[in-house]
Amino acid sequence: MTGANGDPEETARAPRIPGPRWAADDHADLSGAAAREESPEAEPAPEPEPEPPVTPPVEPLPHRVLKSLLGAWALSACSAEETQAVEEHLTECAPCADEALRLRDAVGLLHAERDLDLDPLLRSRVLENCLGRRPARIPVPAWATPYDAETARLDALLRDFGESEWHAPVRLKWFEGERRVNRKTTVAGVIAHLLAVDGLVAASLGLDDPLGPGLVGELTPTERTEAFWGGSSRPPTRAVREPWREQSHTLIRTVSFAGRGVADLTVTYGDFALPLRDSLLERAFECWLHAGDIARAVDYPYEPPSGAHMHGMIDLAARLLPAALAGRRRTGLAAPARELVTAGAPGRSLHLEIEGAGGGHWYIALDSPAALGTRERAVAQVAMDGVEFFQLVAGHVPPEEAAAGQDGDREAIRDVLCAAASLSRL
Repeated sequence: MTGANGDPEETARAPRIPGPRWAADDHADLSGAAAREESPEAEPAPEPEPEPPVTPPVEPLPHRVLKSLLGAWALSACSAEETQAVEEHLTECAPCADEALRLRDAVGLLHAERDLDLDPLLRSRVLENCLGRRPARIPVPAWATPYDAETARLDALLRDFGESEWHAPVRLKWFEGERRVNRKTTVAGVIAHLLAVDGLVAASLGLDDPLGPGLVGELTPTERTEAFWGGSSRPPTRAVREPWREQSHTLIRTVSFAGRGVADLTVTYGDFALPLRDSLLERAFECWLHAGDIARAVDYPYEPPSGAHMHGMIDLAARLLPAALAGRRRTGLAAPARELVTAGAPGRSLHLEIEGAGGGHWYIALDSPAALGTRERAVAQVAMDGVEFFQLVAGHVPPEEAAAGQDGDREAIRDVLCAAASLSRL
């Protein structure tokens, strides 16, 4: 081929036309292409791996959406992406962070494990706290608070009883003379017994007697109970709880409104009598005693009364012991008196020491209920725990088996322990 003028030399000097160029977005390996052009026999180069696609940035969720997710986040119900978004937001938003902490604490309370059994002292603690903040306009007299507390504790025990528990068997034990006696009943029967005997106190205040009018003062507590149990063709059921509960509330309301003089009102028990202040203390002891019988029947723990209330109950029993001892002496069940003493004069005494909560020291007159028991004339000493003393007074253990430390006149000790057991009854 020749140049434009036909000169072969000019043709040799003409510029070479380059081949087509690879496009930049084809990502071709130009060095490899050049090598292939220069060496057609060379091995073809492997194709390059494609680069991963670029993920566009995710826009943050708006504040109102993140705030609405706080509840789900507290319950751990968010997805992984939502959880990350919420937690990043909490580092920047103080109000949402405070709300998230409150929600997380609330969730923790929902899942906390706790005992479903009620604390027996819960009611007394709540009442004490409430009365401390706002005293009652008509406060319960101090001498009536043991009865109020023990009926409330027993009512709390009964609250969740099922039908089978109301018919659980209960064996009541006490002493008559020198022998132990017992009577089998049910939980409902025990509450019926408390209702019948508390009716004596109710009638003395002019309230309705559950046995009806005309029987007050004529029947002993045991006879009243037998009459109440036998007054229906069917055994007592859980329905007895409501009248017993209402009667105890009415008694407390009545003595609270009645004024100071009502404490000395006489309550007749058939063969003996007590002033109202002592009668409610005796009924508090009876309520606690039978609440323990019921708790054992359904295999449930039951604590003793408070120390202050126990002290009052022990003091009442100690004050009743000289008369009980004199009564046993009249029937030949106790040794005769060794000294003749006049009313108010000191005579022989027994030192009764009660240990533990509610304990103290009492001096029991041995020769006359009208005599004074003094430390100087003590001829014997008996020491025991408060609960053990109540087991003896309730007739649950025989006098000879009472766990008591003893020192001094053995005859006097035996007579006093037997007199304590004789205070028991149905």
